[in-house]
Parts: sequence; structure tokens; C-alpha cells
Amino acid sequence: MSHILPGHSLVDSLQINDDTLAEIAMILKMRRDFGMSMYKDKCMKRRIAIRMRSCRCSDAAEYCNLLRQSEQELDHLKKTLTIHVSQFFRNPSMFEKLHTDILPYLFQKTDIARNNLRFYSLGCAGGEEAYSLGIILRQFYSRQLMDMPVEIYAYDIDNDILEAAARAEYNEDRLKDLPDSCRERYFVPNGKCLKLTAEIRDMVSFNQHNIMNVAALDPCQLVLCRNTLIYFTRQDQEKILRGIAHILPTGGILVLGKAETLVGDTRQLFTAVCPVERVYRRL
Repeated sequence: MSHILPGHSLVDSLQINDDTLAEIAMILKMRRDFGMSMYKDKCMKRRIAIRMRSCRCSDAAEYCNLLRQSEQELDHLKKTLTIHVSQFFRNPSMFEKLHTDILPYLFQKTDIARNNLRFYSLGCAGGEEAYSLGIILRQFYSRQLMDMPVEIYAYDIDNDILEAAARAEYNEDRLKDLPDSCRERYFVPNGKCLKLTAEIRDMVSFNQHNIMNVAALDPCQLVLCRNTLIYFTRQDQEKILRGIAHILPTGGILVLGKAETLVGDTRQLFTAVCPVERVYRRL
């Protein structure tokens, strides 16, 4: 779940043209095996400009030269290009929809003989979305979990982000939409942060995976892919959505971000359950 970082004026003043973007992409591909081609150029230019300003580079040539010399800056740039910002229960109305409608539907639909449900959080960032799902399940569906355990898998391309997510230590700003009852029950003070209890941490498995290869994942019943597609080109959005359709069975649920929607032929693969919350059911 990602945020576009501010800085339109930076892009203009630092003149990150297409040739510069291609050169930086080549350096990242050769040195970090990180491909930029699937991301929107506008987003990438904005984030590169942020690093250029941070390094006090006066122009693109100076920054490219820095990238060739500095392993540390390569890592900083890669992290900036994939930066994720989120919080617990972001867009509370969507989680309320999950709680009241979607989860009861999935528990009722699934054959108990299969003995488990599998839920995915794609582009999981700091893990807030996956953990929020775990909190809902633990707080409201503990009885159902005894009969039908739920596996929550959270995926991201950045291993450092995944390691931080697994530690589950958060600043106050990440918890601003968290109900007080959940905060008191599931978090404990840990220095200047709050740490999620093992009761919820143990419900989520974090794994490194490129969302472009989502079709390679095992089948599941629910996919949360919120505020991630907006960074991809239209062609790659379609590829990702087709991959999600591939791993969802008939009746499986997809949730997108408020600024996202189905595109191209993928509209024929899903039907809207709740257009306002961008909830879709696999046909």
C-alpha cells in the first residue's frame, strides 16, 4: 500500500528527462537487478528527484555519477522507489465491509473439510494491512478460526521492508485509525514505538515476491491489493489483475484501493460486490 511522495516542482527544477531515467534504470538493473520498466515514469521521476535533493546533487549527471560510485545510495534509491506508507485500518469503511460482509461470506462459502482459508496482502508495505485483517479475525471470528484456520500471507518486493514488518514495531501515526480497544489489547509499549503482540504477529507470514508474478502464487480466497496498482502502467496493471484472477477461485474476493479499478479485459473476470469500497468477486 503505497503513497506518491510530493514534489512536482522538484521534477521540473532538476530536469529528470527520459534519457536520465533510462540511464538510472540501467544502473539499477545492472547493480541491483531491480527493474523500473513496469512503473509509471512520472512516479519514478518524482522519487528520484527526492533522492537528488537529499544528496544535494545539482543535476542529473551528478546524481548518475554518484549512483555509479555509491553502493549506499543505490540502496537508498531502490528503497525510495518502492517506498510504502500505510497505517492500521487505513480506510476504515473498507475494513468494516470485510468484517460485516466479506469474511462471513468466505467462512460460509468454504468447505470445512478443506480446513483452511488463505488470504493475501499484495504490496504489503509495513504489514499494517495484513495485521489489521488478523486483528479483525482474532477479535470477531475466534470461534470460526477454531474450525477453519486462516493463513495470512503478506508479499512485497523489498526484503528490508518485510523484515521491518515482521518486527511489527510502529510509531503512533500508524495507529491513528486503530480503535482504542484494539490498541490496548494488541499493542505493548516498546521504547518510543508500540509493538504488536505475538497473538497477531504469528497470524501473518511475510514473503518476498514480485507482484508481476502473482500468478505463480498458490490459490487463495481473498486478495487485498490496495494502493499498489496506481504505480504501474496500464499494461502491467492488466497483467497483475489477470494473475490475481488466476489464483482466485470462482467466488473469491479481490479488494483494490479507492483510486484503483479493473482495467481492460479483466472487467470480464470479476463482478462488483461493493463498487464504493472497490470489492470484486471472481466470476
